[in-house]
Amino acid sequence: MDPVLHHGDCLDVLGGIDTLNADLAYLDPPFGVGRKMEGRDGAAFEDRLEDASLYMDFMRPRIEAILTHLHPDGSILVHCDWRQVHHLRVLLDELLGPDAFVNHLIWRYGLGGSSPRRFARKHDDILFYAKSPNYFFKAPMVPATSQRLKGQLKKATDVLDIPSINNMAHERTGWPTQKPMALLELLVQACCPEDGLVLDPFCGSGTTIVAAKRTRRRGVGIDLSEEALGIANGRLRSLEPVNASPDSD
Repeated sequence: MDPVLHHGDCLDVLGGIDTLNADLAYLDPPFGVGRKMEGRDGAAFEDRLEDASLYMDFMRPRIEAILTHLHPDGSILVHCDWRQVHHLRVLLDELLGPDAFVNHLIWRYGLGGSSPRRFARKHDDILFYAKSPNYFFKAPMVPATSQRLKGQLKKATDVLDIPSINNMAHERTGWPTQKPMALLELLVQACCPEDGLVLDPFCGSGTTIVAAKRTRRRGVGIDLSEEALGIANGRLRSLEPVNASPDSD
């Protein structure tokens, strides 16, 4: 199945389609920053739900809808930051049960400003929950950093050291909250089997769906922004799958 993109609020879109049975749902929703998010070339979207109760009123029904489209052995990754991570973890514990918790991942991206009044904020949070103990997981291998293991690979920890996209990077699209392909490919390959289905209900410029296609997974993306979906469509049209099996043509 080729990647599928839907325009609209994921709550409405998911309520109007047949159950997807997605192996993995990855969502990078608005973070509740309380302002308009703007990127290069004028790309922008509203992220004004700073109040925690209003934010959770927004997120609860959407996560509930996402879970109905998740395979009984599927997993969900919720990408957030310090503003709402504690509220979202309580919500996921409530909806799935605390035993469904797998990991609290830290994406340490390095770039960004500093402050004279606090420690510099240099990471996002990714909450990893699974609907059953039979969820798929294949531990990613990353370069070892110790001198003893220099030049070798080791299993990734729950702290993912992947640089954010710099202003000159070829993959940059101008979408204000675009995440690096390296991060999404790592997560997709770790948490979704090959030929499995990845759902991204806040897909933005489509990095998750592109990562799914590049790693031979199927993808379904949803977004409110026609501009974002236009970017995503352009990226998908320009791709050929990578990581092909040795006997592929």
